Amino acid sequence: MKKPAIDEFFARLAARNPDPRGELHYINPYTLLVAVVLSAQATDAGVNKATAPLFEVADTPEKMLALGEAGLRDYIRTIGLFNTKAKNVIALSAILVRDHGGQVPPDRAVLESLPGVGRKTANVVLNIAFGEPTIAVDTHVFRVGNRTGLAPGKTPIEVERALEKRVPARWKQHAHHWLILHGRYICKARKPDCALCPVHDLCDFGAKAG
Repeated sequence: MKKPAIDEFFARLAARNPDPRGELHYINPYTLLVAVVLSAQATDAGVNKATAPLFEVADTPEKMLALGEAGLRDYIRTIGLFNTKAKNVIALSAILVRDHGGQVPPDRAVLESLPGVGRKTANVVLNIAFGEPTIAVDTHVFRVGNRTGLAPGKTPIEVERALEKRVPARWKQHAHHWLILHGRYICKARKPDCALCPVHDLCDFGAKAG
C-alpha cells in the first residue's frame, strides 16, 4: 500500500471514529497496566467484568498488595491463566512500590522489565496513559496489517516497525486503536465484512475479494 493510500486509509477510519478508545476499563495508569496484563489471551469484556469489583478495592499497587495474591485470585478466577496473572500482578505491584514510589513510570525499559509485561502491554500503557504515539500490535493489528497490505510482517515486531515507518505522524497517536477496532468488528479473522468496510477499495485483500 502506497503512502497516499495509507493516509486515506486512516483518514476514513478517523472520519468514522474521531476519538477512538481502548475497550478495557481503567481508573488510572496502574489499573490500566493491570487490566492489560490480565487481558492476555482473554477478552476485554471478560476482563472488564472481573476488574469492575476488583478496582473498587484495589486501584493502587499498595492496595493490591494488601489484597494479596489469594485475594486477587478470587476476583479474577473467570479470566484465563488467572493463577499466573495473579502472581505477576502482585509481583509488579511490589516492584512499583519498592522502586517507583507506587507510580507507573513512563519508561519502556522499566515497563518491559515488570512481570507479565511485554512490548505490547508497554506500548498500550505508554500510548493511553502517557500520550506517546506508540503502536501496540495485538492479533487484530497483526492481521489487519498483513491482510490489507498496510504493514506486512511475519512477527508482531516486524508489523510494529512497519507501521511506525509507514503511518503518517498525524495518525500515529490513535493508529493502533483504529486498527484494533477495525480488526475486531469489520476485518474479522474468519469472515471479514468487506461489504461494510470503509477502506475496502484501498485494501489488498478487498481488491482481491472484488
